[in-house]
Amino acid sequence: MELSYWWILPMAAAAVTVTAWLYRRRRPQKTKPIAHGGRLTELPEYQRALRRHRTRLALAVVLGAVFLAATATAAARPIQRATEQPEVRNRDIVLCLDVSGSMTSTDAAIAAVFEDLAKEFDGERIGMVIFDSSSVQLFPLTDDYQFAAEQLTQAKEALDSGTGSFFDGTWNGEGSSLIGDGLASCIQSFPDTAAGARSRSVVLATDNFLSGEPIFTLDEAAALAAGKNVKVYALNPGDMDYGEQPGQPGAQLRAAAERTGGSYFTLDSPTAVPGIVQKVQETEATSYLAAPQAVVADTPAWPLGIALLAGSGMLLLGWRLEP
Repeated sequence: MELSYWWILPMAAAAVTVTAWLYRRRRPQKTKPIAHGGRLTELPEYQRALRRHRTRLALAVVLGAVFLAATATAAARPIQRATEQPEVRNRDIVLCLDVSGSMTSTDAAIAAVFEDLAKEFDGERIGMVIFDSSSVQLFPLTDDYQFAAEQLTQAKEALDSGTGSFFDGTWNGEGSSLIGDGLASCIQSFPDTAAGARSRSVVLATDNFLSGEPIFTLDEAAALAAGKNVKVYALNPGDMDYGEQPGQPGAQLRAAAERTGGSYFTLDSPTAVPGIVQKVQETEATSYLAAPQAVVADTPAWPLGIALLAGSGMLLLGWRLEP
């Protein structure tokens, strides 16, 4: 145990010493002699009463000293220092949002789904990337969920209005809605760590309506994800395939997600959020100890508890000592 303000104790001791010295130097009270007072003071009952009175006074002095020492110690702010190594989960999740024109009507709803996802995660790091013909990192991987929630709320408001600087930097490429390039950028958002050191997942929200010539096709981006052991969970707000051919947008998106070991969901599916959370949490992940952190905790309970007991005893004695 340590005292933050240790100098309070010597100051309190000095104050008590000065008070005691002044008390001893006080002028004696004037008394009047009483004739034959010895007959009273020699009575056994008087002697017993005097002994009880002196014992109570001595006890009151002791309790007062304990009370002063305890309150002075509490005022000196006792603290307990410890070193902790918090347990951290080694999962990283990147929210990857297509903000092209075909997604305008559903992006705000997807941002709300992303908000719900962020609320469900606990201990994982999350980040977010938006893309159209080029990609912009909205916020990097972080376990500061309050910050992430603020960013997602701002994204939802910007997507709902469709105006502002939110989309700046997403139109620097050729064409529009370059899904493969967007997914590749999201995959590259993960830090370079040893293979298997961290579980990594991408939640990709897109209708897969390609308009332009991407550098990466969706299949190539899926292969990149599989090579880096990144699972892709696709969230399709459209899911409007015209037939069951494998070349349809929804079918392509499903195949790409499942190729990485991920899954495919539609936006209006009631199992989308719990399904994605469950799939992410099912990924193999072992907890590890983060860097040691010094923890300082106030421990005023015991001196305050002693002061409370001593004060209660003083009150009781004061009541008993009343004439």
